[in-house]
Amino acid sequence: MYPKSIKGTILFIIVFLIFNTQIYAAGRPIMNKNGMVVSACEIASNVGIEILKKGGNAVDAAAAVGFTLAVTYPYAGNIGGGGFMVIHFSDGTNTTIDYREKAPLKSSRDMYLDENGEYIPELSKNGATSAAVPGSVAGLIYANKKYGKLSLTEIIQPAIDLAENGWNLDLYSAKSFENKLDDFSKYPSSMKIFSKNGSPYKEGDLFIQKDLAWTLNQIKNFGVNGFYSGKVAELLVKQINDLGGYISRKDLEKYVVKERNPVKGIYRDYEIISMGPPSSGGIALIEMLNILENFEFGKTEWGSSSYINKLTETMKYVYADRTYHLGDSDFYPVPISTLISKKYAKSIFEKIRPFAVPSENIKSQIPVKVNESMETTHYSIFDKEGNAVSVTTTINSGFGSKIVVEGAGFLLNNEMDDFSAKLGEANQFGLLGSTANSIEPEKRMLSSMTPTIILKDDKPYIILGSPGGSTIITAVLQVILNSIEFDFNIQEAVNAPRIHHQWYPDSLYIEKFAVTKNTAENLRKMGYVLADRDKAFRVLGSTQTILIDHENEVIYGAADPRRNSFAKGY
Repeated sequence: MYPKSIKGTILFIIVFLIFNTQIYAAGRPIMNKNGMVVSACEIASNVGIEILKKGGNAVDAAAAVGFTLAVTYPYAGNIGGGGFMVIHFSDGTNTTIDYREKAPLKSSRDMYLDENGEYIPELSKNGATSAAVPGSVAGLIYANKKYGKLSLTEIIQPAIDLAENGWNLDLYSAKSFENKLDDFSKYPSSMKIFSKNGSPYKEGDLFIQKDLAWTLNQIKNFGVNGFYSGKVAELLVKQINDLGGYISRKDLEKYVVKERNPVKGIYRDYEIISMGPPSSGGIALIEMLNILENFEFGKTEWGSSSYINKLTETMKYVYADRTYHLGDSDFYPVPISTLISKKYAKSIFEKIRPFAVPSENIKSQIPVKVNESMETTHYSIFDKEGNAVSVTTTINSGFGSKIVVEGAGFLLNNEMDDFSAKLGEANQFGLLGSTANSIEPEKRMLSSMTPTIILKDDKPYIILGSPGGSTIITAVLQVILNSIEFDFNIQEAVNAPRIHHQWYPDSLYIEKFAVTKNTAENLRKMGYVLADRDKAFRVLGSTQTILIDHENEVIYGAADPRRNSFAKGY
């Protein structure tokens, strides 16, 4: 007879293999020797590989993929949004580039409250009032100019050609356009781009974006000034002014990229290199790993109620800290060293119980001094020189504000919703906020983006990140644990079903097939409220991951089947 724990594991594996034939099917990553690009778009991954073949490094490829995604993945790829880039260089050094959007100069803490102090969510989520100052163009050019080997012309030309000559829509893209037609219909400039004279695009249609090609040519010819001043800036500000938004010419001219030190941690024998504030991702990831390091995980424990309990209680404490203490460190004293310390993690570990502690009983463990998008995109790159790049970028909601800049062809973001518009009020993704993430002019809104590089013996081992708003951090966490603790191959680690808890609401989100019926019942007996999948996240993240086997000189690329994703190597 098998012990109960092994019986449960065997039953789970049987269910997993029988039913997870699509999204969660066990699989093998692709393998190559020289370089790898994993992104949300096949065309963009191919462009990245061609840049590497041409002699560019991983940073060149990252910039090229970023510009290409603005053309071929408008759902989340962008030049009207912002993002973060984490880089490990072959000489052993690391850096991060912050090109997150900023609040306009005209913004204020209570800008989305009515005369009675009540939050008006439509203003921060929709239309021109939701748009923040974009950073993507400045960030990609900064990275290419400082750390790349190829010229701006060489890395942006593929995107220009795709916009100018068009590309054939896949089913996913065509359906995403059609699903947002009602939103686009509010703005003639958007309907002109994302419909055929008011009718939906179909799979296979040639999608040409002449205005966007013109904008990209302005960037190619004039660099940062081609976007942040001149005709493009004039068109952007006119569109904002016409629709009652806040971005000004001065906002665009004052935008600067911030190069920052990464946040670092150690888990077992691995070094974690990730993004610090204004992203919450790196700190939260390291804090969770520090807590979980105090547990010993049996190889058969994966998917059990005991394992899920450990993950969930850890997530709750860390998301409480995220709410109270994380924001733009240029404006708020984020207690980074405490949050990522082993001592602090141990104090939380000692509070974890083998049952669900109600979220209302979990508070941040640090005394307090005095929400986020699903539609982000991530890509990971590794080159033959040993450089690794992890990039997550966003315009917040799918297609951002839904506003295309007339004559310039690109979408504006709706990132202002990632601020805490009112203390204690949840954003569109259920995330709470505090003073640390309140609105201030030129402040960068808090993010969950978690571009991460894991080193083994001082060399890149895993490169990963994910879209998914508040679920990004927990998706990245579970891929790491699946690989390091449970010896899944990297594709299995990516495919395996996930769970998520973010402190509030006090609900445990579980992907289909993540637990057996018996495990779900055990979790309910432990006090967990399992979220209704029809009213919650249907998938948790979409990690784009690379694993490097230095001993055998093999690079593995694992695209996440939860959304369109493509790994390409050479």
